[in-house]
Amino acid sequence: MHKILASIVLAAPLAMPPAVQAQSAEQPNAHLAIAAGDYDLAERKLLAEQRIFPARPEVMLNLAAVYARTGRVAEARALYHRVLALKPVAMDVADGQVTASHAVAQRGIRLLDAGQMAGR
Repeated sequence: MHKILASIVLAAPLAMPPAVQAQSAEQPNAHLAIAAGDYDLAERKLLAEQRIFPARPEVMLNLAAVYARTGRVAEARALYHRVLALKPVAMDVADGQVTASHAVAQRGIRLLDAGQMAGR
């Protein structure tokens, strides 16, 4: 099982999917930057991590959360769909539950859709 932690980070006006913290050198810092609202720093760290590990769902999920929070809905949606195209990865989340990377991606897409509907 692929172990990672997830915590829900709420961003007004729309709650976004969990920001995932992986067990690597860059990911914890990116997770903390997301939680602190420092999306520029989080994005830089995640893009660096993605160059090394292009298919890690936790990197893509965090980057999608950054994109969603910074108004780049199309980019966020594309990353969520990339996660869905991969084999699902079991993830330990902060509350002790286990969830699949696909569930996090699907939730992200639903929240993006809800945000677009609310904006109409």
